[in-house]
Amino acid sequence: MPVRGVTLGVGRAAVIVPIVAAGADEVRAAARRLAGHDAVDLVEARADHWHDARPGHDGHGARVTALCRDLRAILDRRGLIVTFRTGAEGGATPIDDEAYVAFYDHVLEADLLPDLIDVEFNRGRDVVRRIVAAARAAGVRVILSSHDFAGTGPSHRLVERMRRMQECDVDVLKLAVMPHDAGDVLSLLAATYEMRTRWADRPLITMAMGGSGVVSRLAGEIFGSAATFGMLDHPSAPGQIDARDLRHCVEIVHHAVAPSLRTAGTGR
Repeated sequence: MPVRGVTLGVGRAAVIVPIVAAGADEVRAAARRLAGHDAVDLVEARADHWHDARPGHDGHGARVTALCRDLRAILDRRGLIVTFRTGAEGGATPIDDEAYVAFYDHVLEADLLPDLIDVEFNRGRDVVRRIVAAARAAGVRVILSSHDFAGTGPSHRLVERMRRMQECDVDVLKLAVMPHDAGDVLSLLAATYEMRTRWADRPLITMAMGGSGVVSRLAGEIFGSAATFGMLDHPSAPGQIDARDLRHCVEIVHHAVAPSLRTAGTGR
Protein backbone atom coordinates (compact mmCIF):
# COMPACT_ATOMS: atom_id res chain seq x y z
CA MET A 1 0.00 0.00 0.00
CA PRO A 2 1.76 3.19 -1.16
CA VAL A 3 1.77 6.18 1.20
CA ARG A 4 3.71 9.19 -0.15
CA GLY A 5 6.72 7.29 -1.41
CA VAL A 6 6.59 4.50 1.19
CA THR A 7 5.03 1.13 0.36
CA LEU A 8 3.58 -0.62 3.39
CA GLY A 9 3.66 -4.39 3.20
CA VAL A 10 6.64 -4.86 0.86
CA GLY A 11 10.32 -4.63 1.69
CA ARG A 12 11.84 -2.76 4.61
CA ALA A 13 9.62 -2.01 7.58
CA ALA A 14 8.59 1.64 7.56
CA VAL A 15 9.64 3.77 10.54
CA ILE A 16 6.77 5.70 12.12
CA VAL A 17 7.47 8.41 14.70
CA PRO A 18 4.68 9.81 16.89
CA ILE A 19 4.29 13.41 17.98
CA VAL A 20 3.22 13.49 21.62
CA ALA A 21 3.36 17.24 22.27
CA ALA A 22 0.34 18.88 23.92
CA GLY A 23 0.28 22.51 22.78
CA ALA A 24 -0.55 23.41 19.18
CA ASP A 25 2.67 25.38 18.70
CA GLU A 26 4.73 22.50 20.08
CA VAL A 27 2.92 20.05 17.79
CA ARG A 28 3.69 22.19 14.75
CA ALA A 29 7.33 22.59 15.80
CA ALA A 30 7.71 18.81 16.18
CA ALA A 31 6.18 18.31 12.73
CA ARG A 32 8.68 20.73 11.18
CA ARG A 33 11.50 18.78 12.77
CA LEU A 34 10.18 15.43 11.55
CA ALA A 35 9.46 16.71 8.05
CA GLY A 36 13.20 16.93 7.40
CA HIS A 37 14.36 13.92 9.43
CA ASP A 38 15.93 11.30 7.19
CA ALA A 39 15.16 8.40 9.53
CA VAL A 40 11.40 8.98 9.45
CA ASP A 41 9.00 7.47 6.88
CA LEU A 42 5.64 8.41 8.41
CA VAL A 43 4.54 10.67 11.26
CA GLU A 44 1.78 9.84 13.72
CA ALA A 45 0.01 12.82 15.31
CA ARG A 46 -1.15 11.60 18.73
CA ALA A 47 -4.17 13.85 19.20
CA ASP A 48 -5.06 12.42 22.62
CA HIS A 49 -2.18 14.57 23.92
CA TRP A 50 -3.51 17.78 22.34
CA HIS A 51 -5.04 20.33 24.68
CA ASP A 52 -7.23 21.53 21.81
CA ALA A 53 -8.63 18.06 21.08
CA ARG A 54 -10.12 17.39 24.48
CA PRO A 55 -13.90 17.08 24.24
CA GLY A 56 -15.99 19.74 25.93
CA HIS A 57 -13.66 22.66 25.24
CA ASP A 58 -15.39 25.48 23.38
CA GLY A 59 -14.50 25.45 19.71
CA HIS A 60 -12.27 22.40 20.01
CA GLY A 61 -13.62 20.89 16.77
CA ALA A 62 -12.51 23.82 14.64
CA ARG A 63 -9.10 23.82 16.32
CA VAL A 64 -8.68 20.10 15.65
CA THR A 65 -9.54 20.61 11.99
CA ALA A 66 -7.12 23.55 11.70
CA LEU A 67 -4.25 21.73 13.38
CA CYS A 68 -4.69 18.65 11.18
CA ARG A 69 -4.63 20.91 8.10
CA ASP A 70 -1.45 22.60 9.35
CA LEU A 71 0.26 19.26 10.00
CA ARG A 72 -0.52 17.99 6.50
CA ALA A 73 0.91 21.18 5.01
CA ILE A 74 4.05 21.13 7.18
CA LEU A 75 4.87 17.46 6.60
CA ASP A 76 4.54 17.82 2.82
CA ARG A 77 5.96 14.58 1.39
CA ARG A 78 5.87 12.65 4.68
CA GLY A 79 2.91 10.38 5.33
CA LEU A 80 0.62 11.55 8.17
CA ILE A 81 -1.39 9.34 10.52
CA VAL A 82 -3.83 11.00 12.94
CA THR A 83 -4.59 8.98 16.06
CA PHE A 84 -6.71 9.56 19.13
CA ARG A 85 -5.42 6.83 21.44
CA THR A 86 -8.00 6.53 24.18
CA GLY A 87 -7.29 6.07 27.87
CA ALA A 88 -8.52 2.46 27.74
CA GLU A 89 -5.72 1.55 25.28
CA GLY A 90 -2.80 3.42 26.79
CA GLY A 91 -3.66 6.90 25.56
CA ALA A 92 -3.62 10.21 27.38
CA THR A 93 -7.34 11.02 27.38
CA PRO A 94 -10.51 9.04 28.15
CA ILE A 95 -13.33 9.67 25.68
CA ASP A 96 -16.82 8.25 25.07
CA ASP A 97 -17.97 6.77 21.78
CA GLU A 98 -19.84 9.80 20.47
CA ALA A 99 -16.97 12.17 21.22
CA TYR A 100 -14.59 9.69 19.57
CA VAL A 101 -16.65 9.62 16.37
CA ALA A 102 -17.00 13.41 16.46
CA PHE A 103 -13.23 13.84 16.77
CA TYR A 104 -12.61 11.92 13.55
CA ASP A 105 -15.41 13.84 11.84
CA HIS A 106 -13.47 17.03 12.66
CA VAL A 107 -10.25 15.51 11.31
CA LEU A 108 -11.98 14.57 8.06
CA GLU A 109 -13.37 18.09 7.63
CA ALA A 110 -9.90 19.56 7.00
CA ASP A 111 -9.21 20.84 3.51
CA LEU A 112 -5.83 19.08 3.69
CA LEU A 113 -6.40 15.54 4.91
CA PRO A 114 -4.13 13.02 6.63
CA ASP A 115 -3.14 9.92 4.73
CA LEU A 116 -4.44 7.58 7.42
CA ILE A 117 -6.40 7.63 10.65
CA ASP A 118 -6.08 5.06 13.44
CA VAL A 119 -9.33 3.59 14.82
CA GLU A 120 -9.53 1.27 17.83
CA PHE A 121 -11.09 -2.14 17.21
CA ASN A 122 -12.30 -2.42 20.79
CA ARG A 123 -14.60 0.59 20.31
CA GLY A 124 -17.03 -1.87 18.75
CA ARG A 125 -18.27 -2.55 15.24
CA ASP A 126 -20.81 0.29 15.11
CA VAL A 127 -18.25 2.95 16.02
CA VAL A 128 -15.69 1.45 13.65
CA ARG A 129 -18.25 1.23 10.85
CA ARG A 130 -19.26 4.89 11.21
CA ILE A 131 -15.70 6.19 11.19
CA VAL A 132 -14.59 3.92 8.34
CA ALA A 133 -17.55 5.08 6.23
CA ALA A 134 -16.64 8.73 6.80
CA ALA A 135 -12.98 8.05 6.01
CA ARG A 136 -13.88 6.21 2.80
CA ALA A 137 -16.05 9.15 1.69
CA ALA A 138 -13.12 11.51 2.32
CA GLY A 139 -10.55 9.27 0.59
CA VAL A 140 -8.57 8.61 3.80
CA ARG A 141 -7.22 5.16 4.65
CA VAL A 142 -7.83 3.46 8.00
CA ILE A 143 -5.55 1.60 10.40
CA LEU A 144 -7.56 -0.62 12.76
CA SER A 145 -5.65 -1.11 15.99
CA SER A 146 -5.86 -3.28 19.08
CA HIS A 147 -3.68 -2.87 22.19
CA ASP A 148 -3.30 -5.14 25.21
CA PHE A 149 -1.23 -3.60 27.99
CA ALA A 150 -1.99 -6.48 30.37
CA GLY A 151 -0.53 -9.40 28.47
CA THR A 152 -0.18 -11.32 25.20
CA GLY A 153 -2.03 -14.61 25.14
CA PRO A 154 -1.42 -17.62 22.88
CA SER A 155 -0.61 -17.03 19.23
CA HIS A 156 -3.82 -18.62 17.94
CA ARG A 157 -5.87 -16.10 19.93
CA LEU A 158 -3.86 -13.26 18.42
CA VAL A 159 -4.49 -14.64 14.94
CA GLU A 160 -8.21 -14.91 15.69
CA ARG A 161 -8.28 -11.28 16.80
CA MET A 162 -6.50 -10.08 13.65
CA ARG A 163 -8.85 -12.11 11.45
CA ARG A 164 -11.85 -10.47 13.14
CA MET A 165 -10.21 -7.09 12.58
CA GLN A 166 -9.70 -7.85 8.90
CA GLU A 167 -13.46 -8.32 8.50
CA CYS A 168 -13.98 -4.60 9.18
CA ASP A 169 -12.98 -3.40 5.67
CA VAL A 170 -9.96 -1.35 6.75
CA ASP A 171 -6.60 -0.85 5.07
CA VAL A 172 -4.02 -1.79 7.73
CA LEU A 173 -4.22 -3.99 10.84
CA LYS A 174 -2.21 -3.05 13.92
CA LEU A 175 -1.75 -5.25 16.99
CA ALA A 176 0.32 -4.38 20.07
CA VAL A 177 0.68 -6.60 23.14
CA MET A 178 2.60 -6.55 26.41
CA PRO A 179 4.86 -9.58 26.88
CA HIS A 180 5.75 -10.92 30.32
CA ASP A 181 8.67 -12.95 29.00
CA ALA A 182 10.45 -13.99 25.83
CA GLY A 183 7.88 -16.72 25.22
CA ASP A 184 5.18 -14.09 24.85
CA VAL A 185 7.32 -12.28 22.27
CA LEU A 186 7.59 -15.54 20.33
CA SER A 187 3.79 -15.87 20.45
CA LEU A 188 3.39 -12.42 18.91
CA LEU A 189 5.95 -13.15 16.19
CA ALA A 190 4.40 -16.54 15.42
CA ALA A 191 0.95 -14.95 15.15
CA THR A 192 2.32 -12.28 12.84
CA TYR A 193 3.90 -14.84 10.55
CA GLU A 194 0.79 -17.04 10.45
CA MET A 195 -1.52 -14.12 9.80
CA ARG A 196 0.67 -12.69 7.05
CA THR A 197 1.26 -15.98 5.24
CA ARG A 198 -2.17 -17.60 5.65
CA TRP A 199 -4.87 -15.01 6.13
CA ALA A 200 -3.88 -11.39 5.54
CA ASP A 201 -4.80 -9.56 2.35
CA ARG A 202 -3.55 -6.18 3.59
CA PRO A 203 -0.53 -4.86 5.54
CA LEU A 204 -0.01 -5.75 9.21
CA ILE A 205 1.79 -3.79 11.90
CA THR A 206 2.54 -5.81 15.02
CA MET A 207 4.73 -5.31 18.06
CA ALA A 208 5.47 -6.65 21.51
CA MET A 209 5.91 -3.67 23.81
CA GLY A 210 8.41 -3.19 26.62
CA GLY A 211 12.10 -4.05 26.73
CA SER A 212 11.78 -7.75 25.95
CA GLY A 213 9.66 -6.95 22.90
CA VAL A 214 12.29 -4.83 21.19
CA VAL A 215 13.17 -7.67 18.79
CA SER A 216 9.68 -7.34 17.30
CA ARG A 217 10.36 -3.67 16.57
CA LEU A 218 13.74 -4.35 14.98
CA ALA A 219 13.08 -7.53 13.00
CA GLY A 220 9.35 -7.35 12.24
CA GLU A 221 9.95 -7.49 8.48
CA ILE A 222 11.09 -11.11 8.77
CA PHE A 223 7.75 -12.16 10.28
CA GLY A 224 5.49 -9.94 8.18
CA SER A 225 5.13 -6.64 10.04
CA ALA A 226 5.05 -3.69 7.66
CA ALA A 227 6.12 -0.90 10.03
CA THR A 228 7.65 -0.14 13.39
CA PHE A 229 7.41 2.78 15.81
CA GLY A 230 10.36 4.81 17.07
CA MET A 231 10.80 8.10 18.88
CA LEU A 232 12.84 11.29 18.84
CA ASP A 233 12.48 12.66 22.35
CA HIS A 234 9.55 11.01 24.11
CA PRO A 235 8.07 7.53 23.59
CA SER A 236 4.37 7.05 22.96
CA ALA A 237 4.47 3.41 24.13
CA PRO A 238 6.81 1.24 26.23
CA GLY A 239 9.86 -0.09 24.41
CA GLN A 240 10.24 2.49 21.65
CA ILE A 241 13.83 3.38 20.75
CA ASP A 242 15.44 6.33 19.02
CA ALA A 243 14.27 6.68 15.41
CA ARG A 244 17.76 6.96 13.94
CA ASP A 245 18.95 3.81 15.75
CA LEU A 246 15.75 2.04 14.74
CA ARG A 247 16.12 2.98 11.08
CA HIS A 248 19.71 1.73 11.11
CA CYS A 249 18.64 -1.62 12.58
CA VAL A 250 15.74 -2.21 10.19
CA GLU A 251 18.03 -1.37 7.27
CA ILE A 252 20.49 -4.00 8.49
CA VAL A 253 17.72 -6.59 8.80
CA HIS A 254 16.30 -5.72 5.40
CA HIS A 255 19.60 -5.95 3.56
CA ALA A 256 20.44 -9.22 5.32
CA VAL A 257 17.20 -10.96 4.37
CA ALA A 258 16.23 -9.24 1.11
CA PRO A 259 18.00 -11.67 -1.25
CA SER A 260 16.31 -14.73 0.22
CA LEU A 261 13.10 -13.57 1.93
CA ARG A 262 10.04 -13.68 -0.29
CA THR A 263 7.30 -11.17 0.38
CA ALA A 264 5.15 -13.27 2.68
CA GLY A 265 1.97 -14.56 1.13
CA THR A 266 2.71 -13.37 -2.43
CA GLY A 267 5.19 -15.87 -3.81
CA ARG A 268 7.56 -13.04 -4.82
